[in-house]
Amino acid sequence: MKTIEEQELLTKDECAGSLRNIIDALYVLNGKWKIALILSLIQSPKRFNEIKKEIDGISPKILAKELKDLELNDFIKRTVYPTTPVSIIYHATDYSQTLKSVIHELSTWGALHREKVKESMRKK
Repeated sequence: MKTIEEQELLTKDECAGSLRNIIDALYVLNGKWKIALILSLIQSPKRFNEIKKEIDGISPKILAKELKDLELNDFIKRTVYPTTPVSIIYHATDYSQTLKSVIHELSTWGALHREKVKESMRKK
């Protein structure tokens, strides 16, 4: 992993373009739950209540809203099966697979950050 010191500085135009790209990405993936939902559905397709059980702390109202947003942005697909009662299964799309490296990097950074916080608390 390169540190900031090892990387070349971006030009003003490159920095502005990078900032626009980051803003676009964060606009689509904003919030506490979207990346967790994508990761859950990349692992396997699930029903609404299965997702709710897996992602601790998400309310049904927020889960429904986040699933709609992810479907609108083509990260997940909602399939309705004509059973009695109706079955709805949520699947990760191929497009959501493009986030695997981002999710991996966030996970790695999150682990480092958690250790940094723990270490700073030990020093107090």
